[in-house]
Amino acid sequence: MVQITFGGDPVTLSGNPVEEGQTAPDFTVVNNDLEEVTLKDYDGKKKLISAVPSIDTGVCDKQTRKFNEEASSEEGGVVLTISEDLPFAQKRWCAASGLDNVILLSDYQKHSFGKNFGVLMEGLELLARSVFVLDKDNKVVYSEIVSEGTDFPDFESALKAYKELD
Repeated sequence: MVQITFGGDPVTLSGNPVEEGQTAPDFTVVNNDLEEVTLKDYDGKKKLISAVPSIDTGVCDKQTRKFNEEASSEEGGVVLTISEDLPFAQKRWCAASGLDNVILLSDYQKHSFGKNFGVLMEGLELLARSVFVLDKDNKVVYSEIVSEGTDFPDFESALKAYKELD
């Protein structure tokens, strides 16, 4: 098990973190219309998966905006932001954000993404701030779990890994 801090307090993450070079495990989350979505729904596309604790915080808002502004126009790719926020809150954020192409998904029902990617914060039931880049075959080419949950991820490295994929 991996341990990080969140607001300076130690937190243990559930599950086994995915590592670069392995095939990403599938997961089931829900979209803003309460429909189930799985990793398989994005087969054949490169993926930048940005996990955030809550879209209603400044750091999570900025992370979501940055990745969508910098990567969502990449040909053959998709940017997914996943949190434990309820789909209703995510839908409200999307309407207020001014971003048309954000794909915001919720892991609140089954914690499937959090557990399968090893980023569910025990006790808080929130996702640890993390970024995963997957190729078209779901091979993990970049993985970062931010050691302090209130800090930003390494935007430059994640975007570089994503943009270098065909």
